[in-house]
Amino acid sequence: MVRSPFFYFLFFLLLLSCQEQAPHTSNASSIRKDAIDYVNKGRVSFQNKNFNTAFYQFNKSKIASEAIKDSANVVYNLIQMATIQQINGDYYGSKETLTEALPYIKKKDVYSAAINNFFGIADKELSLYNDAIFYYQEALKDCTDDTCKQSPLNNIAVVYIQQKKYDKAIGILEPLLQNKTLDNDLVKKAGILDNLGFAYFKKGMTEKGLSLVTEGFELRKQSNDLYRSIESNLHLAEIYAKTKPEKSHQYAQAAYQLATHFNSVDERLRALSFLISNDSGIKNVQYAQKFIFLNDSIIKIRNNFKNKFAKIKYDSKKEKDENQKLRLEKAENLLSLQEAKYQRLFFIIGIAALCLLLLYLRKFYQNRNRIEKITAAYETETRIAKDIHDELANDVFNTITFTQTQSLESTNVKDNLIQKLDHIYNRVRRISRENNEIDTKANYAANLKEMLSTYNSPSTNVIINNIEKVSWDLVDDVKKVAAHRILQELMVNMKKHSQASIVVLKFESTTSKILIDYTDNGKGCQNDKIIKNGLQNMENRIRAIKGTIIFDTEPNKGFKVKITMPK
Repeated sequence: MVRSPFFYFLFFLLLLSCQEQAPHTSNASSIRKDAIDYVNKGRVSFQNKNFNTAFYQFNKSKIASEAIKDSANVVYNLIQMATIQQINGDYYGSKETLTEALPYIKKKDVYSAAINNFFGIADKELSLYNDAIFYYQEALKDCTDDTCKQSPLNNIAVVYIQQKKYDKAIGILEPLLQNKTLDNDLVKKAGILDNLGFAYFKKGMTEKGLSLVTEGFELRKQSNDLYRSIESNLHLAEIYAKTKPEKSHQYAQAAYQLATHFNSVDERLRALSFLISNDSGIKNVQYAQKFIFLNDSIIKIRNNFKNKFAKIKYDSKKEKDENQKLRLEKAENLLSLQEAKYQRLFFIIGIAALCLLLLYLRKFYQNRNRIEKITAAYETETRIAKDIHDELANDVFNTITFTQTQSLESTNVKDNLIQKLDHIYNRVRRISRENNEIDTKANYAANLKEMLSTYNSPSTNVIINNIEKVSWDLVDDVKKVAAHRILQELMVNMKKHSQASIVVLKFESTTSKILIDYTDNGKGCQNDKIIKNGLQNMENRIRAIKGTIIFDTEPNKGFKVKITMPK
């Protein structure tokens, strides 16, 4: 995979900055010397592509730097180790190594930018595109000038192209191309032109895309940037693949030769894939064989590298642990004494905190119960006031008016007056019963049946089945009260809205549940208007006792309710 310019810029910058970071403490000069010697040897091995040796030397430098608390050099060595892992395809391992460096980052600087950039590269290669964009954006935040920001932005655009978000990529690259500072950096300008052209090609604007990719390719040849021209050749091979296979073959062949020269395996595989698709002759078989051999080889090599890197880390950790064992044993003895002291202190604090918590909970539940009682009393008062206003006020007024306008000497008038007063009396009695405290003892079933029967009238016949067969003695008092109130609200709703002539309530009892079926032949309503008709309280009450209530109604088709409640 061709790396971004930002990758190499940070790598070079870190190389220059390493030796300036070592702390100057006289009692650690020997360890500091070892750390510097190892890091210098690691650079030489890295430049000579002896990656195993370089990884080992950077790791030794990191361990020495940890001993003298040289956090800057620890971070530098971890970044170098992660770089080697990424070169050899161990992207998950590189992320673990970079994560080790995070606790040593004290401020946003070139180190934090490099770490975020390498996280982005790893996630891009693992096709974790959203994560890659996140880390590139974090690297962008650590940049201090517009020039530094160009590379992370270019990297984000590359990920957008791989995600097929071509408009987003173009939206980033077009403004970058307008920056005049690119005229002094042909390498960076060529990369932006190449990516922008490839995005236009992928979007379907082939001519514009070809023009920009070609321009970028020419700049790379002008600056003798052979390594990055691999990517230009690959892009041109893809652009010409469908329209001019011969040209596509030429560019793919050039990309393959350059990738072979630079030992860039991923690019060799990509070039071979174009050569295979563009050639149908004998060479196609040869290209396919090369592809399979190269792909199998790189998997084995990379797995081998992963195992070696893990072993180097493990062996170094084991050596470090053995050196620290005696010191740890002494420290553990001192720590045990301190722990015993702190345990006593924490025990006292814990007991005090528990006592305070219990006092708080007691006060909290007292306040909550008081608020619930006040709320219940208010709701009861409101309901009584509404019932008196809705049901009695008009009747009393009409009765007064009747006595004022009619002669009370007439027998018929007296009888009519007595009927009106008896009607008012029955209503007052029903309101009183509705708001009285509910008897949950032996007379519960009889009282519930009596309450339901009060809704019988010349126009409404209430039928109650099997209420006495329910084992009410086995039901909790709280659930009895809830059932009474739910049925009461259901009957009030029927009286106000249903206009039913027949109401049937059927009670059933199982070993663990009570089932109540309510049916009337009233006018019904839309299901989505049930709550508006005052039935929300029923649902709240039934949920409070872990029961269920199901409404079934349609306009002019009656009203049905199925109630299930545990005993």
